[in-house]
Amino acid sequence: MPLDIHAVLLDMDGTVVDAFTPIVRAMQQTLKEFDLPILSEREIRRHTGQGDCSMKTLFGAHQEAASQRFIELHDEDYLTGLKPLLGAEAFFKDMQQQGMPVAIVTSKGQHRAEHQLQHLGWQPWIHTVVGKVKERANKPNPASLYVAAKAMGIDIHKTVMIGDGIADMKAAVRAESYGVGISASFSQEELQHVGASKVFANIPEVHTWLNHQIR
Repeated sequence: MPLDIHAVLLDMDGTVVDAFTPIVRAMQQTLKEFDLPILSEREIRRHTGQGDCSMKTLFGAHQEAASQRFIELHDEDYLTGLKPLLGAEAFFKDMQQQGMPVAIVTSKGQHRAEHQLQHLGWQPWIHTVVGKVKERANKPNPASLYVAAKAMGIDIHKTVMIGDGIADMKAAVRAESYGVGISASFSQEELQHVGASKVFANIPEVHTWLNHQIR
């Protein structure tokens, strides 16, 4: 039986875009400057997918200063290496044609998310962008999902939350959105363990599945 889906919530990094080049560059440089163990790109991607708390633990006793330095380094050029992931643009266009509102729900800073989406030319297809702001808790806290659903005028229980991270799926479970994982940085088993109802390899696979639910 098809699900009663009225809106789509999407994580950003690792789900619809690859924006890890500046993240990895800034993280590795920050760790080096604070004489902390250097991590591989895969390790950094996995920490990113677990939420802010996981990222901050990397800095240990230097958390405040290192976090600020990471942001400074990241913001030197966070458009470098930015690229859409396979099928993302086609997904957005099709959802718009079907009248299915889409929101980006990301732990990336609000203005950074908006700037990157503008750079990609995706703004016309996205109803709402909910990024990181000082006064709001980030995923895995479900607050940002509630903000997105309210902005679209949709009951959170009639949304699907699509993401590649542990934090995405935990937030979906807590918000009672239908969690759909993408197994990039985390395995199918890892995503299911934290509550993913479905897991696919990429956005085209999610797109095919979702069309069966809403048509």
